[in-house]
Amino acid sequence: MTTPDNAADTSAEAPSQATGVAAQDWDTAAADPQYRAAVVDLLGALAYGELAAFERLAEDAKLAPTLSDKAELAKMASAEFHHFEQLRGRLAAIGAEPTQAMEPFVAALDGFHRQTAPSDWLEGLVKAYVGDSIASDFYREVAARLDADTRQLVLGVLDDTGHASFAIEKVRAAIDADPRMGGRLALWARRLMGEALSQSQRVVADRDALSTMLVGGVADGFDLAEVGRMFSRITEAHTKRMAALGLAA
Repeated sequence: MTTPDNAADTSAEAPSQATGVAAQDWDTAAADPQYRAAVVDLLGALAYGELAAFERLAEDAKLAPTLSDKAELAKMASAEFHHFEQLRGRLAAIGAEPTQAMEPFVAALDGFHRQTAPSDWLEGLVKAYVGDSIASDFYREVAARLDADTRQLVLGVLDDTGHASFAIEKVRAAIDADPRMGGRLALWARRLMGEALSQSQRVVADRDALSTMLVGGVADGFDLAEVGRMFSRITEAHTKRMAALGLAA
């Protein structure tokens, strides 16, 4: 999954003096059944997101204008599938059935991808960089409140597959060649931002354990006001990411 570039990072690490769940390992934290359910939901959502990213990158490779671009996307798709396998393995290791854990998120994620299907190569690159990075920002925010073992896994699967620098290079070159392209891609990126945030909010609202994790309860440090600040940080990171692409937010 594409992650934010350094200039656009959100809260990606646990607090320097972690307390509560963030200071525990999985075995200790999972004694709380509500926390365990929240983690299964989180890993299920991430796993399906990685599987969908693999499928999408494979499809995007068909739109690639050159053989080298096609090969680059194929390499990224392979990395996404490896992330999926890690998450699937972790779900099985903690006694969750991976398919059942992913199933609640299929409709929302598939709906997002249907509504934001790119019409060409450049729109596909912007979607992968902007859309996936918004999701990564969200998961990184949550990861800071997870137990140490789960946090390490989540941050690991959010590692950049190389799509960020690849997308920036290609999109900037296209805009330099045809400045009119910038306006169209900026509108597209704004649409992606709105759809991605709406999808994140729907996913959380539909899953009680995840909702509790975000607003207090099983994950320390979150409250309703903090949720608002979290989405503000995600929006700010999006603005910086748009600037990296050479687009107006």
